[in-house]
Amino acid sequence: MHNFIGKWITDSEFYRLEPRNVFHRQLDRVDIDCSEHRNRHILFRKKFTLDHVGEAKLYITADDYYKVYINDHFVGQGPAPCYHFEYNYNVIDVTDYLGKENTIAVHTLYQGLINRVWQSGDRRHGFICDLVVDGETVLASDESFKVTSHDGFSEMHTVGYATQFMEEYDSRASAVGFERPNYDDSHWEQAKLHECDDHTLREQTSGMLEFERIEPVVHEQIGDNLFVDFGSNYVGYLYACVKGGHAGDVITLRFGQELNEDGTVRYMLRCNCKYEERWILADGESVLDQFDYKSFRYAELTVPEGVEIIELNMNVRHYPFNLKAKMKPEYTENQKLRAIWNLCVHTQKYGVQEVIQDCMEREKGFYVGDGCFTALTNMILTGDDSMVRKLIDDAFASSFITDGLVTCLDCSFMQEIAEYPLILIYLTLWHYRLTEDKAYLASNFPKICNLLDSYRRDYEKDGILSHLDKWCVVDWPDNFRDGYDVDIREGKVCEQAHVSINSYYIEAIHTANKIAEIIGAEKYRDEKPLMDAFVETFYDPSRRLYKDGAWTDHVSICGNSFPYGFMQSPDVEFDVNFEKMLKERGVCAFSFFGSFAAMIGLVRRQKWDLIREMLLDEGAWLRILREGGTTTYEGWGKDTKKNTSLFHLTMSYAAIFLSDTDVYKLFS
Repeated sequence: MHNFIGKWITDSEFYRLEPRNVFHRQLDRVDIDCSEHRNRHILFRKKFTLDHVGEAKLYITADDYYKVYINDHFVGQGPAPCYHFEYNYNVIDVTDYLGKENTIAVHTLYQGLINRVWQSGDRRHGFICDLVVDGETVLASDESFKVTSHDGFSEMHTVGYATQFMEEYDSRASAVGFERPNYDDSHWEQAKLHECDDHTLREQTSGMLEFERIEPVVHEQIGDNLFVDFGSNYVGYLYACVKGGHAGDVITLRFGQELNEDGTVRYMLRCNCKYEERWILADGESVLDQFDYKSFRYAELTVPEGVEIIELNMNVRHYPFNLKAKMKPEYTENQKLRAIWNLCVHTQKYGVQEVIQDCMEREKGFYVGDGCFTALTNMILTGDDSMVRKLIDDAFASSFITDGLVTCLDCSFMQEIAEYPLILIYLTLWHYRLTEDKAYLASNFPKICNLLDSYRRDYEKDGILSHLDKWCVVDWPDNFRDGYDVDIREGKVCEQAHVSINSYYIEAIHTANKIAEIIGAEKYRDEKPLMDAFVETFYDPSRRLYKDGAWTDHVSICGNSFPYGFMQSPDVEFDVNFEKMLKERGVCAFSFFGSFAAMIGLVRRQKWDLIREMLLDEGAWLRILREGGTTTYEGWGKDTKKNTSLFHLTMSYAAIFLSDTDVYKLFS
């Protein structure tokens, strides 16, 4: 752990602002005014001299986010989203960027919105750094740094769930080129120490982003527009350099994941993001600077007459990814299965960012539930458990909000989904089975017990959960619930006892008992009375299937997928009946949660032929491929949800079942 000499510094707008609490239970009605302090691009600079250059490490972080340059070289950005009381700092080797005369320049963003991206809207802004050369601190952030607001960025509109600002970037702005050593910062103010800073720092244990330059596979003029196709959906920033024209000329920038019928870019994304921005040019040469990232394949630029494009590509960002897993040998000759594998691998490589996000446009949210499947897939493909550990650690850290944990991590948007913390318990065991890290498993066992205690205290009566003040999602999108006959609308208490959450709950307790056995602890509690109450409440012995709820006779395929997946079969006829439904309707009858439960249920019963059949379901991953998908969707097709994301990570979990991993050992 590094002890900073540097201080949190900021500008005159923020230095006396006291932090604001943005945390609460979801059903508590809290109105937080975010009309002030929005979209603040704040810059810092300092020149410094070194007597000699040895091994140099930069310790740095900022709230909400930073990009740092040394001597006009981009050297890194971060931190990964986190809570202020365990705020990440990064350690960057900057030896190769330093000389005798140096300039450090830092571009920070305080977004100021309540959303799923960062813990923002809390009035915490600032930047801190130490530069250590050969063990000696030679530079530390203090009031000798210069600071100003970047005057080149202005808000156009937000996209998604107030996720991101679409912006107008002005290449004529005085702050353009601030990262260059010869830039004149004499008109900037001196930085101020943040008088109310309350961050507690820790070194980021997960990796920092990697970057690739992707060239267009298509680059052509169509009428007044320049059209580019990068060949696949990626996450990143458009890089463009132009010359000619006149100061004040405007290039309209449009981005999309697919095309309209007339061949133009569909910049009104299905997921309710309007990907349209403006770029105002300067005289001579102009370079586009986009701070925040987008998810897109296509770009369309309306270029004024006389303006020449010098360079155009995409600066793609992603978490470090080194593919180590292979397909099962018996699957490699099947072209359809190989295509699904390639789809999932590409989605994982280019989709995972500093956290496991569900989608990279509408939400950019670090969701616990489906994130468990995505993180597990990433770990199986790469052998790297850092994303799994970050999800587990940050989820349990959210217990300061509620001991039942929250749904979306490291952010200021408060949401609670009942199933998600229970899935986290399964992930903790899956992590152990892949790593055999018993010490980490043991460290999480008390947290698991506390979590289960909160469910038992708040929702359990006579062995059955009901009256949940957390949203029960069952399956998502909601049109994949097969008429699930329980009122589970978000934003209200779910009074009725229903099958899916109780199935999850019993499996969570079963998993906790398995963990206790592994680490040599006393088991959490006896499962049998819960299982007896579960069967008594929900099982229909005449149909040999589970009903959706205690107050209904309706039977749904998704409602039965969880008892099947969690081996909660009262008799052999239940397995026969569910598998008949599955064969008739396919895995595409479910979405994220029902499909994953059904697949692990097949693994636990070693139904390998049926697993293969589900992977080859024409309505599932193969449909995504038929529709031209280069990344997995939020659902099985473009029109299977009213606001479908075409770059959504969860369905990449097919790679788990295609890989050479011993999935029976993993899930049994």
